[in-house]
Amino acid sequence: MEKITVDNVELTLSSPDELTTHWVGEADLVRQIAAAWITVDAKDIPLNPRLVGKPGTGKTTLAYHAARNVLKRPVYIFQCTMDTRPEDLIVTPVISDNNRITYHASAVVSAMIKGGVAILDEGNRMNEKSWASLAPLLDDRKYVDSIIAGIKIKAHPDFRIAVTMNDDASTYEIPEYIHSRLQPTIEIGFPDAEEEYNILKINIPFADEDILNLTVGFLQKGHRHNEPFSVRDGINIARYAIKVQKSGFEGGINDFFKFSIRSVLGQKALSFYHASEPDLEEKAGGGPYFDGTEN
Repeated sequence: MEKITVDNVELTLSSPDELTTHWVGEADLVRQIAAAWITVDAKDIPLNPRLVGKPGTGKTTLAYHAARNVLKRPVYIFQCTMDTRPEDLIVTPVISDNNRITYHASAVVSAMIKGGVAILDEGNRMNEKSWASLAPLLDDRKYVDSIIAGIKIKAHPDFRIAVTMNDDASTYEIPEYIHSRLQPTIEIGFPDAEEEYNILKINIPFADEDILNLTVGFLQKGHRHNEPFSVRDGINIARYAIKVQKSGFEGGINDFFKFSIRSVLGQKALSFYHASEPDLEEKAGGGPYFDGTEN
């Protein structure tokens, strides 16, 4: 692992993340993030976009795609939790084999040093104390203080950051002084039928048309009825249905699909499927479910 010295303190850097996921969705969302990150004058500073949406809508994938494929920068992802401490975000002391304390830079600090992009994933799961430690990084000061290592770490001019936030109830309220530093807000909604089909096709290229059409039909019906079913749910449902089918169970693809819905999302989701079943089943075996109409 790479090491670097800051004010006579040696830091072990985290490695960048290498994801195999692909963003299939609105190109305009990618442009919005890229626009937030550019600087238009020597006195300008990049913004810190906040990507908000339901779980499973591809917020992290979108941020990663914009950073890796548009900016061409290494990407460092930090998973936020309710237990995240300020030192987790900055520098963590570790006792080595010879009982010597070594200092490990977080994904955020590693991105700062290397001029990469940090993605704070599910940022509204963190408490205010943790957010406060990042306040100077999110404005024109562009540094963090490590109390543990006793150093101040300045961000590379090429450093950029984005934060993803789930639109659900199991999160903290972000303090206003942090909220004002996380702008612009980019809202990520559920994809349309064609985008959803393409996402499924890329993630499970071995799936046949019947399972893809059933899955897209189920998800699109869910979106129109404000059900929380996400593309991630759809990928898991389709994958498991295929695995059950290949394992030698008796039945047809719709039987496996129902079983998979109940196994992945529970009985309530299966009941929703039963309510829509005649409409959805007629799509299986036909072309991609692209019409998006209510039947």
